Amino acid sequence: MKFSIKYSFPLISSIFLTIIPLIFSSALTVAVITHEQIVLDFSWQDWVWATLICCITCTFAFTPPTLLALIFGYFIGWQAVLPVFLMNMVAIFLVNAVTKRIDGDKFRAYLSENKKVNAILENIRKEELKFIFFTKLSPILPFALTNFVFALSGAKLKNILIGGFFGMIPRTLLAVWTGSQAKEIRRLLENPNEGNLQKILIIILVIVSVGGVMYYVLPKKSS
Repeated sequence: MKFSIKYSFPLISSIFLTIIPLIFSSALTVAVITHEQIVLDFSWQDWVWATLICCITCTFAFTPPTLLALIFGYFIGWQAVLPVFLMNMVAIFLVNAVTKRIDGDKFRAYLSENKKVNAILENIRKEELKFIFFTKLSPILPFALTNFVFALSGAKLKNILIGGFFGMIPRTLLAVWTGSQAKEIRRLLENPNEGNLQKILIIILVIVSVGGVMYYVLPKKSS
């Protein structure tokens, strides 16, 4: 009972950040497909407002950045790169700030009491920047959830931002490129990884990401 009361915030938040993106991704997909012509007529001011709004929705897990990169790439091509990276960085910063404000490192202190868990955390802290980079490299790990976990673990904001930025580069550019090459928005959003090249690149990113994460998480044997 004490654990459930004291640490309900991390538990409930993790569930929220996993489920909510799935729900809102479906809703956004339907909305964009239904109102494609309206979005096509957006002015640059409309895209500025869309970017600012998406910064907030990314922060609270309503819209996954990869989906937004596909949509922005479809409508404005390679010009989408800057606003999408802006969304990513703002969301990472806000998630970290909100989590630190609410949790105050209590959950990290609890985890550190477990020797095995603490050993894993120590391995991660030694190569924190690289661990974050490889985690963010994967297109299949939930964006908001990983931001939340980094904040809970006590990772330095500087490392989260730098690792997040460079880790998101390949997957973001891939998503923007895929969107820019699509002929129909419906086909893009219903089959985002339809092309063989996209599938191959995603598999490569996942393999590299998993390999990097496991290398920095697993205990190192002393020589």
